[in-house]
Amino acid sequence: MRGARRPIHAVVTWVKRQPPKVKAFLCVVAGIAALVFLRFIVHDHDNLFIAAEAVHALGISVLIYKLTKERTCAGARLLFPLSLSFSLPVLLWLSLKSQDLTALFLAARLYCSFVMEYDIHTVLDTATLATTLWVIYMIRFKLRPSYMEDKDNFAIYFVIVPCVLLALAVHPSTSHNIFNRICWAFCVYLEAVSVLPQLRLMQNTKCCRWTAGATASIRCSVIFHARTSSD
Repeated sequence: MRGARRPIHAVVTWVKRQPPKVKAFLCVVAGIAALVFLRFIVHDHDNLFIAAEAVHALGISVLIYKLTKERTCAGARLLFPLSLSFSLPVLLWLSLKSQDLTALFLAARLYCSFVMEYDIHTVLDTATLATTLWVIYMIRFKLRPSYMEDKDNFAIYFVIVPCVLLALAVHPSTSHNIFNRICWAFCVYLEAVSVLPQLRLMQNTKCCRWTAGATASIRCSVIFHARTSSD
């Protein structure tokens, strides 16, 4: 048993000794490999999305617990859900603007889920939206003194407006109402970039160790969403 653990321990030790840029590169490679692996072994992508949504809701619940326990949104070690298929355990300051964007794309997708599907995804999206709104309430009112508003300075219209324009130009060709199809495309695009304010805040607070890896992982997540949605 000890012999089996030695190679794993050696790999972990080697990774810890690498500089931040190498760790970010390894994170990108691991993310791409994981997505390719899932692409070939998972045949029913609906089950995969259900699992991802459940994990996202659970991650937000853990986030609420940490915020309630530590009574601060600055410098807490949190499992931050960057997207529905990628969560990042890291020491960071929370971006209220990223949470606002998350609530926006979840609300748009929940509407689409009600009018287009109305299944287990609707239940999970409702739970995730409710917990995200609670996080926004905690940061905006209960934990306002610890919120670094001056550092959270990303202009969210830089992502909302392009997502709207892109959704108008590129949206699914299904039998649903045109507005619903545009709304669905909008929530997919907005989900892909909702983490940008958080990454900007991480840079402003000099917590950029994982920024490159996180950004690349999200790009991989977007590709995965697009490929599986096209199926």
